[in-house]
Amino acid sequence: MTNSQKTYSPRASEITRSWRVVDAEGKPLGRLASEVAGFLRGKHLPIFAEHMDVGDFVVVINAARVRVTGNKLRDKMYFRHSNYPGGLKAIALGDVLAKHPDRVIKHAVKGMLPHNVLGRAQLRKLKVYAGPGHPHQAQLRATERAAQRATAVRTTRAAEAAPSTIPAATTVVAPVAAVAPIPEETA
Repeated sequence: MTNSQKTYSPRASEITRSWRVVDAEGKPLGRLASEVAGFLRGKHLPIFAEHMDVGDFVVVINAARVRVTGNKLRDKMYFRHSNYPGGLKAIALGDVLAKHPDRVIKHAVKGMLPHNVLGRAQLRKLKVYAGPGHPHQAQLRATERAAQRATAVRTTRAAEAAPSTIPAATTVVAPVAAVAPIPEETA
């Protein structure tokens, strides 16, 4: 007996990317990073495929106001090495957050994405800004217009597919209220 069901795999032409804005103000760093990583990977979409980049573009604003619990501002360290003897450099989270708040969020999200070519492609769709402003308003408006067009097409197709509830020969007339003429004033 053969199984007639096949696993669905989206084609590149079926992928439509939208733009999302995530406000980081007051959100814990890890929870924010996992939410953003899910949007970048496309896990919120019904066409999600682990082997493809189907996710959305994400714009994170107010990165400087992300919340960090406990003593992590002082105790959490970021390390790098120059590959020379004694070349280990360490910098605290609080120092990085003060100078480059976008790097803190990018680093946290990067750790939650696949560590391969696919993960690097998904990370390129992340845009992080320290303040509330960003230069992606046009992309957001284009995404909203595309969503409105898709909704209009769906409702039109649904209306065409559904049989009409009012027969064609019947005309519906709304009752008109009788309006009395206004008497003219005589002086």
